[in-house]
Amino acid sequence: MSISHYIKEIGRGSKGARSLTRAQACDLMGQVLDGQVSDLELGGFCIAMRFKGESAKELAGFLDATHQRLPAWPQAHRPMPVVVIPSYNGARKQANLTPLLAGLLSQRGLPVLVHGCDTEAQRIGTAAVWQELGWSTSAQALALEPGDKVWMRTRHLLAPLERLLQLRRQMGLRNPAHSLVKLLDPIRGASPDRSALLLSSYTHPAYVEPMSQTLALLGSSALLLRGNEGEAVAAPHREPASLGMIAGEIVFERCAIHSSQLASDKVAEPIQQNLDAAQTARLIEDMLGKPQTVPAPIAAQVEQIVALHQAMQDKLASRIALQAFQRNAD
Repeated sequence: MSISHYIKEIGRGSKGARSLTRAQACDLMGQVLDGQVSDLELGGFCIAMRFKGESAKELAGFLDATHQRLPAWPQAHRPMPVVVIPSYNGARKQANLTPLLAGLLSQRGLPVLVHGCDTEAQRIGTAAVWQELGWSTSAQALALEPGDKVWMRTRHLLAPLERLLQLRRQMGLRNPAHSLVKLLDPIRGASPDRSALLLSSYTHPAYVEPMSQTLALLGSSALLLRGNEGEAVAAPHREPASLGMIAGEIVFERCAIHSSQLASDKVAEPIQQNLDAAQTARLIEDMLGKPQTVPAPIAAQVEQIVALHQAMQDKLASRIALQAFQRNAD
């Protein structure tokens, strides 16, 4: 088989390139993940998509192919939606507080799955902090009970997907895999009738539209926000722009707000930058033991996630309550 005819469509330059249909994108990504394309075609695909950018239908198709190849996820004894946090960026300067978010949600009784892998050598990844904390990791799909929190590396979800991500180290460019993993719901996997609450993030505002449209096409429940150095956790000094979705429908949108606009009693002390994994783990342990020290933007994010989680289980009353999170720009 070959993907050359697809490359011909997406590689015609900024004005001539045409987006693929969802079915075509699914077929293309399926061939890539199944190892049916040559190295030359794979490089051509990555470069062409980097120049063109992914459309919502293409992302949905890429995810269709990926979900079809994921392992089936076992049901918990006390089933409730799992909170899924993709973590692929890590932190370059600011502390990586993705594990803090996972810990806070676990304390609230939510099951949490964090998946990811390091794709850049100069960042503090979530896996390193997670290991320093001594929290659970898994190399296979497992039932997640309320309050569980687990880290899972991408290769244990789907090894070819991690290999595609690692091309960044060789090519110096991101490829569509870096977008799709931020929208990846392993719980859904091969069981479309099941769905997690996905925490997804973007770095550049231009990605809001295709990512939210993709979530809508997939019928996902999610919190989509402007990430902190690319991680799906609010920056300590700024509550990010975000939108909440239930079953593909937007239920609230919030504009960004800087800490200077928060009440003085809600502004936390600045967090030291350039912390290593061990120092970050100790900081997170301190915050989990002293909730009053959690930065207000992260505490607010936790409340949004808990409300969305409740709305997935009680669609009428809880959706009305979600309107309280609506915040428009002045």
